[in-house]
Amino acid sequence: MNPSTALARVLVDELVRGGVIDVVVAPGSRSAPVALALLEAERAARLTLHVRIDERTAAFLALGLARASGRPVPVLTTSGTATAHLHAAVLEADAAGVPLLALTADRPPELRDTGANQTITQPGLYGGAVRAAVDVGVPEAGREAAQNRYWRSLVAKALLVARGALSGDPGPVHLNLPLREPLLPDDDAGELDGPWAGRPGGAPWTDGAASAAPPPLDLGPARTLVVVGDAPAGLGRAAAELARAQRWPVVAEPSSGAWAASVRGGALLLGVPGWLAAHRPDRVLVVGRPTLARPVAALLADPGVRVETVAAAPRWADAGRSTAWVGALPAPGPPADPAWRAVWCGAAARVGTAVDGVLDAAEALTAARLARDLVAGLPDGALLVLGSSTPVRDVDRLAVPRGGVTVLANRGVAGIDGTVSTAVGAALAHGGPAVALLGDLTFLHDLQGLLVGEGEPRPDLTLVVPDNGGGGIFAQLEPGQPRYEADYRRVFGTPHGRDLVAVAESLGWPAVRVADPAGLAGEVGRGGPRVLVVRTDQRAEAELAVALRTAAAEALGAS
Repeated sequence: MNPSTALARVLVDELVRGGVIDVVVAPGSRSAPVALALLEAERAARLTLHVRIDERTAAFLALGLARASGRPVPVLTTSGTATAHLHAAVLEADAAGVPLLALTADRPPELRDTGANQTITQPGLYGGAVRAAVDVGVPEAGREAAQNRYWRSLVAKALLVARGALSGDPGPVHLNLPLREPLLPDDDAGELDGPWAGRPGGAPWTDGAASAAPPPLDLGPARTLVVVGDAPAGLGRAAAELARAQRWPVVAEPSSGAWAASVRGGALLLGVPGWLAAHRPDRVLVVGRPTLARPVAALLADPGVRVETVAAAPRWADAGRSTAWVGALPAPGPPADPAWRAVWCGAAARVGTAVDGVLDAAEALTAARLARDLVAGLPDGALLVLGSSTPVRDVDRLAVPRGGVTVLANRGVAGIDGTVSTAVGAALAHGGPAVALLGDLTFLHDLQGLLVGEGEPRPDLTLVVPDNGGGGIFAQLEPGQPRYEADYRRVFGTPHGRDLVAVAESLGWPAVRVADPAGLAGEVGRGGPRVLVVRTDQRAEAELAVALRTAAAEALGAS
């Protein structure tokens, strides 16, 4: 076989041996050898191939597959600007610790810097956002055995690094693949034997695991609050178990893996200064990356609170630049005074009753009520993907935390890029009913994610889109204040003027409008792929947010 085909077949074989079962491809010419090798592997039932016409969509699809499955997922592109379209997903995978593998085909060295078609400088393209980057040597004839060892060890190492198997720090890896013509195979596919053989028994070329865990933290002060941000699900669950054993209250974000153990509306509690002053923790144990709520950030910056961070990787977030100690989760010890957790749970119950009264009083289905009711109505075993703008914040503040549902969100760098594609990938990996709650601009930002080509697997995914006609989150932030009224609509409100039902239907997704809570429950239960559009109002939602904060403060002030 020709050298480029040999590299492609060995690379794909070693990916499968290393545990890869899903691969995403955006078609191109220079990447043809690898694309064809992946197709051969799919025909042999060794992996599932997903094909998308757009590289950015392909990258976020791979991100969703990897985030939901926990397994490395490669995304393959051709050379040139195609490779740049992976960058946003690579940045999210870096910050969120998702094992994404960027495979970028390239021109061989003699065609670089010559003005050759579709050629840019690809080595080092993603900078420090990747855990490792390799400009793979060009395949050559006559060096079969040596190249087989090189390629297999390289792929095996890339998968170990992407999984964080030794570092505890999973994330994206970039393999740049310079390929010379001929790019199409000159033989029929067959078993890789002789100089191209892998390890016996289908084993990966190199395997490995981390050493013993670092020593634990001391249990420390009894008045401890556990704050869990976006985190690997296993770490979040472990933090929740520790908090339960120690009788510590938990404030956890929906995508933390610890949300079921959280008090409801923790950000609302922390946003009431008088109540917090009377119940301020001595220590906050931070797990993951808390990014959603300003009151949480303010607590972590309070010099009167000792902040300790649980780090499952060499890197850790230090939101208030106030971390006094970094280490692993402590082992359980004597539990704290149960009254400490009880006072937080009691306050959360009063706040929940107050905000429910405000939400239920509105006749229309607001975005805030939509978030609460959608979470409550999901069946056990469902997947919920949240857009990184208002939806994840509404769920964090207003929904009743619950178990039995997997919650994901692109909170690594919290962009709205590729959310539809992420949700599609996560739904395909999940394999059961899935719902995504995302704003109208987030939906429009990734319309190509709705394009599921002929023969591609279709997800059981319902996209729920509160449509407030633009960037409604800004109405709840400083730009929404009355003194900026003259500039708000043009620069921040960004009215799109589109009929989102018609937009979804034009891309092959059945879509309906939902106007009331009963309609929401009936439509979500029908399964997907579907799009549900709920019309809301930016200014009314901003006023409702103020009313909810006021209701929370009054509920706590009366205690």
